[in-house]
Amino acid sequence: MSIMRLWHGRVPIEKADEYEKFMVSRAAPDYGSVDGLRKLYFQRRDEETVAHFLLVTVWESTEAVRKFAGKNPERAKYYPEDDDFLLEKEETTALYRIFFEK
Repeated sequence: MSIMRLWHGRVPIEKADEYEKFMVSRAAPDYGSVDGLRKLYFQRRDEETVAHFLLVTVWESTEAVRKFAGKNPERAKYYPEDDDFLLEKEETTALYRIFFEK
């Protein structure tokens, strides 16, 4: 059974382009290094003063998520550099069991 994991973060708009590059160069390889990752989507939506980042990952199992996130798969994982960008650090992510896929 596949698991979808959703993480959301907010960045000041003036730092959004730099954060986007950071996510591709730092986070994407980290996610990609974990066995059991099936899909990775980094998304961005800009508002007037804030950019919203939504990371959607699809894993082959909850155990695969644990390989990435640690013993609590719903706990958000952050990098030291995130402190330079994020307006706050949400403590948790959302996990969804995928019951149909086409």
